[in-house]
Amino acid sequence: MKQIFSKYLRPYIPRMSAGLIIKFTGTIMDLLLPWILSYLIDDVVPKGSLSLILWWGTSMLLCAAIALVTNIVANRMASKVAQLTTQSLRHDLFAKISNLTCSQLDKFGIPSLESRLTTDTYNIHQMIGMIQRLGIRAPILLLGGICITLALEPVLALVLISTMPPLGIFIFYISRKGIPLYGYLQKGIDAMVRTVRENITGIRVIKALSKTEYECSRFSGVNEEVVRREKKAGITMALTNPIMNLTLNIGLTAVIAVGAWRVNSGITQPGKILAFLTYFTIILNALMSINRMFMMFSKGSASAARITEVLNSRSDEKADFSSECKTEDDYIVFDNVSFSYQKAKDNITDISFRLKKGETLGIIGATGSGKSTVINLLMNLYSPDRGEIRIGGRNVGTIPHNELYKMFGVVFQGDILFGDTIAENIDFGRGLPREQIDFAAQCAQAKEFIDSVPGGLDYRLTSKATNLSGGQKQRVLIARALAAHPDILILDDSSSALDYRTDAKLRAALRGQFSGTTTIVVAQRISSVMQANHILVLDDGKAIGYGTHEELMKTCDLYREIGISQIGGDNIA
Repeated sequence: MKQIFSKYLRPYIPRMSAGLIIKFTGTIMDLLLPWILSYLIDDVVPKGSLSLILWWGTSMLLCAAIALVTNIVANRMASKVAQLTTQSLRHDLFAKISNLTCSQLDKFGIPSLESRLTTDTYNIHQMIGMIQRLGIRAPILLLGGICITLALEPVLALVLISTMPPLGIFIFYISRKGIPLYGYLQKGIDAMVRTVRENITGIRVIKALSKTEYECSRFSGVNEEVVRREKKAGITMALTNPIMNLTLNIGLTAVIAVGAWRVNSGITQPGKILAFLTYFTIILNALMSINRMFMMFSKGSASAARITEVLNSRSDEKADFSSECKTEDDYIVFDNVSFSYQKAKDNITDISFRLKKGETLGIIGATGSGKSTVINLLMNLYSPDRGEIRIGGRNVGTIPHNELYKMFGVVFQGDILFGDTIAENIDFGRGLPREQIDFAAQCAQAKEFIDSVPGGLDYRLTSKATNLSGGQKQRVLIARALAAHPDILILDDSSSALDYRTDAKLRAALRGQFSGTTTIVVAQRISSVMQANHILVLDDGKAIGYGTHEELMKTCDLYREIGISQIGGDNIA
């Protein structure tokens, strides 16, 4: 909370100070109005001077006009500061999320990060705006009203002041109960965002399996839980309103009774009682405003803590960019690498292999055997628990990310395309020449279908490219990976939707046009990896086979079974 205010509000302190001065001026004008009315009734009217009545009446109108104008100007300035502050905060939060490590993304969860970037920043916006609008006005009206009532009628003011200590104790107790409830509520919103995200992502599967009613029921359960938490937090914090009204109205009743007795006894004047009652209304409204501000501050504090948790998160990767480069013939080296996502049981154990520049490695194995994990570790998306991974003799953890990622052209499993043209999806903001994009599309075997759609490379895709078939999507993704002529090409199950003929033409194009590129192919089909220089067979996170196709057919039972089941015994050698 302190970090957000010190860093993001500091640039706007001059603007806020000007707004607070303007707000202060308008608040003083509001406080003057009842006093002028009291003086007009008790001192001016009895004199019977019309000119004095007009003079003081005009003064009241002037004070009201100044109060109106200054409040409008100050509120607009407050809204602007809140808008600019939240804009800057949201930008930095988005940038931070974009640079989180995969481990940190797993820890926070995508739905929670989405909620922090939207709902929590909105709560911060509301809090900053309200604090500026009411943070000066409400306390001044409260304290100023009490001071003026003490000057007007000390006895009646003391009756009113006697109600304040119980209110303070009650508000303190409510705050201790209410503020944690808003953090609990935000976690419920995270769960709801997660459910909505899952439903939108899997809408086709849900429809295909006729599970719409089931998913609606599941969402209703999550939604009801959010409502329950919000209701609990709202009721807890809303208790201050009725208690405050009850306490102050009891005080008002006592004030009216004592005031009536004092007027009847000639101790005070009717104008003072009228002004006192007006000030009492001002004080009541000020307390209600402070209560609203307190509730919004409670929400904003919970949201600020969640946002600060992300902004202050530090990577657990300890990179030493000055690390020396080993001299070795192999370009990519996995040296007894083990890794676990949950740090309980290894997802891969003691994986070792070596690739020279320009060689191809095929990785094959059952679902969940650790194929994609090897890719994630090679790209340093996660750091290995044990062992070492080197590229060009350098530990991947010591290579700056901007340098490391430029080495790769990658097609991840389940990769996505964006709602833009085919050319922009292939270029991906790298500013590549059109000829280079066209060449990449041709090598990826995407040229034929691209030429058949309206506009060719300028054909606009829908979100997630729903206007392309599965095979067409994969070819565009492969073209995107090839477009920048990477040093290392990674194809993670990227040809599963391609027919065997197109897959064969793709592999031939890679061998012919990208012979200097070190390639790693993760596949389910043995035909996609059988021409590789090396093949790694994984089972339950362990390497049970490593060698060429011919060697593995003789030495690895699992590889032989896959080959026989997919191609047949007569065609696999």
